[in-house]
Amino acid sequence: MYKYLILALLGFHSISAQNTPKKKANNQKTDLKIVTLDPGHFHAALVQKTDLKGVSPEVYVYAPKGAELEQHLARINAYNSRSENPTHWHENVYEGLDYFEKMISEKKGDVVVMSGNNAKKTASILATVKAGMNVLADKPMCIDAKGYEQLKEAFKVAKQNNVLLYDIMTERSEITTVLQKELSQMPEIFGKLQEGTLEKPAIVKESVHHFYKFVSGAPLIRPSWFMDTKQQGEGIVDVTTHLVDLVQWAAFPETALQIQDAKLLKAKRWATNMTLDQFSTITGEKAFPAYMKNNLSDPNTLQIFANGEIDYTLKGHHAKVRVIWNYSTDKGGDTHYSIIRGTKSEIEITQTDALPQLSINSKNLSEADVKKAIETLSKTYEGLGYTKTESGYLINIPAKFRTGHESHFGEVMERFLHYYDANKLPAWEVPNMLLKYYITTQALELAKK
Repeated sequence: MYKYLILALLGFHSISAQNTPKKKANNQKTDLKIVTLDPGHFHAALVQKTDLKGVSPEVYVYAPKGAELEQHLARINAYNSRSENPTHWHENVYEGLDYFEKMISEKKGDVVVMSGNNAKKTASILATVKAGMNVLADKPMCIDAKGYEQLKEAFKVAKQNNVLLYDIMTERSEITTVLQKELSQMPEIFGKLQEGTLEKPAIVKESVHHFYKFVSGAPLIRPSWFMDTKQQGEGIVDVTTHLVDLVQWAAFPETALQIQDAKLLKAKRWATNMTLDQFSTITGEKAFPAYMKNNLSDPNTLQIFANGEIDYTLKGHHAKVRVIWNYSTDKGGDTHYSIIRGTKSEIEITQTDALPQLSINSKNLSEADVKKAIETLSKTYEGLGYTKTESGYLINIPAKFRTGHESHFGEVMERFLHYYDANKLPAWEVPNMLLKYYITTQALELAKK
């Protein structure tokens, strides 16, 4: 796939905590092996934050030599070395400029995890499924209209070759999002989904993120290309992938949606300014790379089109998704807001600097109906409760369900492993992935007009 003038064939080496493989986790199977391709994003490591039942501790990593690979291996080593619940991964690493060709020719594993530079991700996905290998890809799987066409082809090829192609949708594991979906499917509590309007959509989802933050207890070092939207993708096609996915997943669960079910209404994009000092803090680089020269508003300020907003309808219901990227925050971390409006109530997620909170907003619901609904949900989510408020009811969620964003990657892996064992995805997943990326890439085109 990739052509190089010089090949640095450095061969395989292996690492684990203190360079010594640890004892396998209890009851761990070894029938599935993970391949990690060019792990330029920290999400690649989070997939391995816990041991996974049914997954071999032997992992094969293919990447060019450099800081991104070193940071990835350091994260895995930290998981292996921690005192509480250490993992048992053994990383077999191939370093070389021909890393992609080497991965394809050797086929050491069963599932290829891709989380890195998005400019080449879609082409890598297509080439990998053509080679008959399963792919679990971090979002976004494509960042523009051209990439979307490649992605459509990749899904066709994956089906022909009987392999799975799936993206990592961690937000489906967030407990407030899960319960919001559950409550919105209870007619006695929610009624029916409103049609909404452009000014007051039936569904709103917004997330706020930060370039400078902590991951696994340490300040996150980001690669320079992460701030280049030609490589990472603009905000409107990146994080909004999660938000569009949640709209479909919550409003029309287990329903195969088609392109004609969505209608784009408005889209806009805007930049976050980052100073050279800020850029240096999170990358370690002393200057902006030459490939960013067209993104500079002045010699010391980088403009990053990381923010975006999309207004559209889905099966006639108005939806709005919005993503914002700030440099950093003094309070908490990334935040999420969402509201789903029904004919009987609104189910709302709010978050400031603490944990997200879930509320049922309605002054007309009977407490008996709310109590019954919570008791029903408690059969699955033991310990769930509620508190009556001026606007309705605050849902009390036990701490054991507050697993956190980093833990959600393991939960996604567990779902994927279930699909892998069955050798198929749910019938609605592929058409909904195609619709999701159609919405985001077409919104980018609209926002640029």
